[in-house]
Amino acid sequence: MLSKAAAPKPSLELKKLMASAMAEKQVEAEYARYIEDPNRNLYLMGEAAFIGIDLKGPSRCEIRHIAVGVDCRSSGIGSRMIEEVTKRHEVQEIFAETDVDAVGFYRKIGFNIKSLGEKYPGRERFYCAKTLPSK
Repeated sequence: MLSKAAAPKPSLELKKLMASAMAEKQVEAEYARYIEDPNRNLYLMGEAAFIGIDLKGPSRCEIRHIAVGVDCRSSGIGSRMIEEVTKRHEVQEIFAETDVDAVGFYRKIGFNIKSLGEKYPGRERFYCAKTLPSK
């Protein structure tokens, strides 16, 4: 079950986990954006995982950040977090931009993958999108 982050600052454990999904120097600022921006939401699954989203309209959502702790990977937590977010916000389209390390995860759970090419020197990026059935 996901809980929405509400503390004014991230815990040390959350900082470490967030640093696995972004540059460590960005963690505090990104966390603050999730707390302050009403379109952004940061959800936690205990200390094991988190997902940060940006609502792009009434039925669209961007996954800005997602990470699962090393000890909990390959247990379905990532896909469960995405499923819960889409239900909670009645999302019909969910998308993310990622690098090659996460493409397999998104492909495995039904996202369509499109290469964006080398957006950053030496780093190919991918657009991953999934349209969910209408309710």
